[in-house]
Amino acid sequence: MSRPQMLKLPELLAELGMSRAAFYRMRARGQGPRLIKLPNGQIRIRRSDLDAWLVQCEQQLTA
Repeated sequence: MSRPQMLKLPELLAELGMSRAAFYRMRARGQGPRLIKLPNGQIRIRRSDLDAWLVQCEQQLTA
């Protein structure tokens, strides 16, 4: 089964195991993956941006 290239916010939160409030607190601290806001106001994240952010988080833990 292929993974979607663009995730909706609820899909992102489910994958990270994080609540919406916790995610937005993290974003307010300047952390988190890059988001895309569509013209209709919906939020998306590219799979590649999420994967790159997760690798960065791993590297910070091992540094």
